[in-house]
Amino acid sequence: MPAKGKHRRPKSSPLARGIAVAGTGGAVLALPVLGAADAAAAQSGTVAQPAAAPKTYVVVAGDSLSKIAREHSLSGGWKKLYEDNRGTLGDDPGMIRPGLKLTLGEKGPAASSGRADRSERDGALAAEPAAAPAKKAYTNDLDGWIKESLDILAQHGIPGSYEGIHRNIMRESSGNPLATNNWDSNAAAGTPSKGLLQVIDPTFAAYRLPGTSADSFDPVANITAACNYAAARYGSIDNVNGPY
Repeated sequence: MPAKGKHRRPKSSPLARGIAVAGTGGAVLALPVLGAADAAAAQSGTVAQPAAAPKTYVVVAGDSLSKIAREHSLSGGWKKLYEDNRGTLGDDPGMIRPGLKLTLGEKGPAASSGRADRSERDGALAAEPAAAPAKKAYTNDLDGWIKESLDILAQHGIPGSYEGIHRNIMRESSGNPLATNNWDSNAAAGTPSKGLLQVIDPTFAAYRLPGTSADSFDPVANITAACNYAAARYGSIDNVNGPY
């Protein structure tokens, strides 16, 4: 980095180009002087920009680690997001609830502005990964919860349709993600049915999909766990038309 201060022409410098005398008339041609500071700057190039600081994200209802990782195009996906926030989430990556503050890592290293020869530049370009596809956004309502759940179910090869999920939700909870059944046999046994598809805790724990919340009231986690259970027992949530 060039030293700060006034730039004065040194009386004697090994980098000075010298003075040339032309002809017999003694006319003097002063050539430009290249200072040591200028030479250092020319050799080093511009200074690399510092990396951007990580961001903080506050969890809202309907969030899951996989959803947050997709929406913020995080390198390493939900697993890297979990590792970065293990101190907040604990040993279970599904322990995510509204109000938690998560640290979102950098999307990539800061680009260097220094010079590189052609082979280095070509190699760097060849190593760059393809641009990530545009993230898919979901609305934070029943329609969005069902659509996000369908995408997660598809990733795991679990069947189900929008109509089948919606029909069962309206029968079980009328679309209330906080619905709790405190009067049936399950409630009497100490395991009340919860959430959009009225899943008891043991069933939710057994059929919850990786990357979804461990909170049975989480809309997406509740739907995907219930559909996973229904697929295992009835072939598909579409085949469920009553209490299950």
